[in-house]
Amino acid sequence: MKENLKEKQKKGMIRDLIILGVILIIAVILLSVFPDRKGAVIGTSWDFFIEMMLILPAVMVLLGLFSVFVQKETVGKYLGKTSGIKGIILAIIIGALPTGPLYVAFPMAAVLIKKGAKISSIIVFLSAWACIKIPQEMVELQFLGVRFMLLRLTLTIIFVIIMGISIEKIMEWNEKKASRSTGV
Repeated sequence: MKENLKEKQKKGMIRDLIILGVILIIAVILLSVFPDRKGAVIGTSWDFFIEMMLILPAVMVLLGLFSVFVQKETVGKYLGKTSGIKGIILAIIIGALPTGPLYVAFPMAAVLIKKGAKISSIIVFLSAWACIKIPQEMVELQFLGVRFMLLRLTLTIIFVIIMGISIEKIMEWNEKKASRSTGV
């Protein structure tokens, strides 16, 4: 079991390094074609690197605390297979409350999956983080009006829920199909 996990991690690391290499090759080619953009690319990359170095350590500390203090049973109860629509609503609320870039939500989603959250809750959580923010809604209300804000918010919530449930059903269907083909 442990060797299988280590092998998966090794394959994942190799895949990630290949993707990074391809991206770097594309960047070098693009910078060769457009040398006048070199300063902007380096400046933007450096700014993004600094932002990540400022944000990610705090996120990792919070995730460590979350991993230790929030029990697997609690996550399973509120966001797991038996949570139903309450889990979806909780995932929307958890995703809509924080502010910050979406890449901060991915480690949190990984921890939630390990602790027993269902895929639809994770999809809804990530989508809510990306599309539904309380401060964003207030700005939208101020500039675009209450009717627009409520309509967009309602439609976003409806389609985020549909998307989460649909992806979960597709993944379950694929797992059943794979287990039938392997005879497990």
